[in-house]
Amino acid sequence: MSKVTKRPETPLLDTIAYPKDMRDLTLPELVELADELRQETIDAVSVTGGHLGAGLGVVELTVALHHVFNTPEDRLIWDVGHQCYPHKILTGRRDRIRTLRQPDGLSGFTKRAESEYDPFGAAHSSTSISAGLGMAVGRDLQGRENNVVSVIGDGALSAGMAYEAMNNAGAMDARQIVILNDNDMSIAPPVGAMSAYLSRLLSGKPYRNLRELAKQVASLLPDPLERTARRAEEFARGMMTGGTLFEELGFYYVGPIDGHNLEHLIPVLKNARDSKYGPILIHCVTQKGKGYPPAEEAADKYHGVSKFDVITGAQAKATPNAPSYTKVFAQSLMSEARKDDKIVAVTAAMPDGTGLDQFAGEFADRCFDVGIAEQHAVTFAAGMATEGLKPFVAIYSTFLQRAYDQVVHDVAIQNLPVRFALDRAGLVGADGATHAGSFDITYLATLPNMMVMAPADEAELKHMVATAAAYDTGPCAFRYPRGEGVGVEMPEDGEILEIGKGRVIKQGYKVAILSFGTRLKESLLAAEELEAKGISTTVADARFCKPLDKELVKKLATHHDVLITVEEGSVGGFGSHVMQFLALNGLLDDGLRVRPLCMKDIFIDQNKIDDMYEQAGLSKRHIVATALSALGVETASAQNRSAL
Repeated sequence: MSKVTKRPETPLLDTIAYPKDMRDLTLPELVELADELRQETIDAVSVTGGHLGAGLGVVELTVALHHVFNTPEDRLIWDVGHQCYPHKILTGRRDRIRTLRQPDGLSGFTKRAESEYDPFGAAHSSTSISAGLGMAVGRDLQGRENNVVSVIGDGALSAGMAYEAMNNAGAMDARQIVILNDNDMSIAPPVGAMSAYLSRLLSGKPYRNLRELAKQVASLLPDPLERTARRAEEFARGMMTGGTLFEELGFYYVGPIDGHNLEHLIPVLKNARDSKYGPILIHCVTQKGKGYPPAEEAADKYHGVSKFDVITGAQAKATPNAPSYTKVFAQSLMSEARKDDKIVAVTAAMPDGTGLDQFAGEFADRCFDVGIAEQHAVTFAAGMATEGLKPFVAIYSTFLQRAYDQVVHDVAIQNLPVRFALDRAGLVGADGATHAGSFDITYLATLPNMMVMAPADEAELKHMVATAAAYDTGPCAFRYPRGEGVGVEMPEDGEILEIGKGRVIKQGYKVAILSFGTRLKESLLAAEELEAKGISTTVADARFCKPLDKELVKKLATHHDVLITVEEGSVGGFGSHVMQFLALNGLLDDGLRVRPLCMKDIFIDQNKIDDMYEQAGLSKRHIVATALSALGVETASAQNRSAL
């Protein structure tokens, strides 16, 4: 990495504190503003890391939207939120833009609590049209006239929720504007001046009024002629501009237009703004990573980057001390797939994030990226399971939440052997609460037929992949965190674990710490500190939340004064299952002191992962303090201090 470069010169951007300051700018000034905004975005993300490519692709669109629309009165909703950094710079947050994704800094996504210019918080995809429609209804019922603009990418449009929203908006004839940010040319290729002219013409009042007149005339015709007249008009427009699908959903389609050409964008947006008719979809073709050569040339267009050198584009990535859990999962699954040709893998638009890009490199015909479609991913896997295949659904814990009904109805009830590999379990760092895998233990372990595991380290993960591959009794899930393992020696082959059996790591007799997941390391450190204080401590690795190792739990309960459970998840998870078993079997009746440690009942904002676990109350310090408090040691110390 080279030394930090001087910040870019941005004389025009320096005069823009809020969107109102750019409403009177001329077209050449707006072009200059867009250029300066792009340079500022690049420089800011080079300091913080984050999602760069998406933001660079919408610089001109961001400028145009805030120039044309009266935000924040006009509602501007960014889907996903990866692309919102330029928006934040223009909406009073430039002075904090280099705190992006940092502790107590700006969120990497839109966030209602952060600014009135963020009317809806978004970090998962495909929500903007639904939210916008709700805002449009709220506006109409309260007699207001403001505009509602929902931006959605072509990738996010692959989720069923987006189509549900468009279908509803079209049926309601709602006055709503949808901007389709097509950055992969997946709907139509970019076109130039003629397309821009047609888009401007077709979005303008003369044509709109003529079209409405045609609709009125058609409505007076007999039914067969009316249908023919309507279809002729729609077919003619489809031949000229495309958009038949959106028209059928009830949207007035405009485009495709060049999303980097302000001369094209601004007139179309003004026409859409001034329209009093129903929903409009403006199809903008953009380029992810636009204007920054290292991003344009990268395969992922710099979707998510570490801190980087602006001149070279070289990212600052720490050398790992151990392989990442994601890499261990991918390599373990590949190892199993070489032995079993029935193993297949499914992911929902996250092949790189889940490690399945590696799997696809060797087993292209057995790896399926279904796009941003988590519900489909689960039921698709269920269908494959009915045919005797062994599907692994590799997905982030927080994204599986979107497919919970499918997990229940299409997998668990039918007892189909679908394997869920849940990456990013627990707390995740800079992406904050939106991407935290806090709830999967609770929402999966509550389901009949579901087997739930969690490895304590990367070697255990390898064993659990092998165990899942061999498990055909029903559905199962295993969860593992983001980042690198703890550095244990890796076995050559994965071992098939005995279902529902944990292991004792360290034997004591006074305090028992029962860990589920990767807090085992902190539990062992806590045990060392307790031993130094003269308190004999047992440490056990549960391995399984469901089925619970009842024999192990009973032994820990009957041979220790204190039992502490530790997990990287919300209340209602592993600790709750242990407490249920203890209570129903009378193991709490003789004075056993049980202390379940799980995440606090709060959403934890972005921070370093270790600091987030400190805030969650799951560090070594908290385990030790819990043990001492349960034994009355802390109380006694406090009494001694107060007597002095």
